[in-house]
Amino acid sequence: MTADPIPRPPTALAVIYARVSSVAQMQKGHGLGSQETRCREFAKMKGYEVADVFCDEAVSGGLIDRPGMQAMLAYLKQNKHTEYVVLIDDISRLARDMKAHLDLRDAIAASGARLESPSIEFGEDSDSILVENLLASVSQHQRQKNAEQTRNRMRARVLNGYWPFISCIGFKHVHSPGQGKILVRDEPLASIIQEGLEGYASGRFQMQAEVKRFFESHPSFPKDRKGQVRNQLVNDILTKPLYAGYVEAPRWGVSLRKGQHDGLISFETFERIQERLKEGAKAPARADINTDFPLRGSVSCGCCGKPMTSCWSKSKTGKKHPYYMCFNKGCDEYRKSIRRDQLEGDFAALLEELTPSTTLFGLVRSLFKHGWDQRLAQAQDFARRFTRDIQTLEKQIDGLLDRIVEASNPNVVSAYEKKIAKLERDKLALEEKRLQTGQTRGHFEELFELAMAFFANPSKLWHSGCHMHRKLVLKLTFADHLQYCRNEGFRTPKTTLPFKALGAISIEGNKMAERVGFEPTVSLRPRRFSRPEPSTTRPPLHLPVGAPCKKVGHNRVSLSPRPSFFNEISLCLSRGKRESGHVCL
Repeated sequence: MTADPIPRPPTALAVIYARVSSVAQMQKGHGLGSQETRCREFAKMKGYEVADVFCDEAVSGGLIDRPGMQAMLAYLKQNKHTEYVVLIDDISRLARDMKAHLDLRDAIAASGARLESPSIEFGEDSDSILVENLLASVSQHQRQKNAEQTRNRMRARVLNGYWPFISCIGFKHVHSPGQGKILVRDEPLASIIQEGLEGYASGRFQMQAEVKRFFESHPSFPKDRKGQVRNQLVNDILTKPLYAGYVEAPRWGVSLRKGQHDGLISFETFERIQERLKEGAKAPARADINTDFPLRGSVSCGCCGKPMTSCWSKSKTGKKHPYYMCFNKGCDEYRKSIRRDQLEGDFAALLEELTPSTTLFGLVRSLFKHGWDQRLAQAQDFARRFTRDIQTLEKQIDGLLDRIVEASNPNVVSAYEKKIAKLERDKLALEEKRLQTGQTRGHFEELFELAMAFFANPSKLWHSGCHMHRKLVLKLTFADHLQYCRNEGFRTPKTTLPFKALGAISIEGNKMAERVGFEPTVSLRPRRFSRPEPSTTRPPLHLPVGAPCKKVGHNRVSLSPRPSFFNEISLCLSRGKRESGHVCL
């Protein structure tokens, strides 16, 4: 008979918990795999059977609510009648906070499991608890020290003009030798955001909602699950000085300063955006304005001045016809329809009237080019003026700083600090202007090609058929609502400044001034303008009328001046020769 085998104690079940606080730990070999391998080796030595593995990736040790930890505690509670051992590689993997460590220890004990590690022996005696608490306290100190060092390094980077945080949309971090990671443009998002920011600053987009819709119209712009751009993202883009090439960290006491990256817009444009954001609410863009009636919201009734509405009217045959009309009950033109083709045809004719002639446009273009060259020539003068303005602001800032030192009232100190902050922003704007003075983004032809093409023929953009382009034509051409009378057509429109200038110098409305003055025109004889030698012979007291004068050969005149008298005087004065060409009375 063979003896029965000696019964062995049942194998204990174990679960492994691993945690890393950053992706870099996984890449450098201190990741989850190494912790799991060490715990499995310890379990094999102890004779434990590993039932499951729970992990937390890139989770801080100061947190209690972790996905992997909560999943492990739920698993232990479901199998509370089975004794489990929780294996961790090191005490710092459980937690790096004293309170979090004690709470997790209590939660594991409440689930009926016990904690073990190949690095430390957990016990219930006083000495083991003391060692465990000391190690947990050291782990907390290490976490706090690492956070403090990281914060100091990041603050120093911001002080030097770098952006050490996560790159914002439109930028990406690129490693640069000797500088570390710097921000560069991330195309095509950078160009889309630049156009949106400049459009809001110039008034092309009146509201943030219009900027939002502009971003949503580009397929490459990131959207949420519903296919929309969040309002908070639009507000962040409009208010972050990072897009102007500046950095700041108010929570760390780092004021606004020039960054080491190139901005998408100028600081002057950024300040204009902030002013527009502070202006208050504006009328929202109408949702019922569509491509069927592009002039809706831009044309008013010439009788009452109220904006016209539009609609489709169905005839007896069932065919729909588009109409504009005034819906003001107190107006004489109330509900009197105007055919869309008639109104929009009159508008197209109005645009044709605003189109300058080829000769006039060539003259205006030459004037713009001449002004452009003059501004480039004056760049040095502007730079010196900006330098003087910056020195003036620095003196004002120094004076306010001296007052802050002497002030004791907190309200007064706060007011001085706000004033200094405003002066600092003005100083940054002037400094940017000084550095950019004389530096152009391109030649005149490159920068003003689209603008000149629009001024040369605004109706061409209108006839393109694009609804956005038509709205742009209305904003760029007319400064106010157009007044339209049903029987008379459009009244004299209020155009924008460029078209006012074109109308003011129109060749058709001006002509060369006549050379005829107020006095009758008389042809002048040639005159000598050099002074002759003075004569020693005195002239007689009385000479007959018409007798020759001994001075420059003029004939004696009567007391009544000749018709050309005032012409001769004006000629002498205009040439600065008051004493030349004597006239004898």
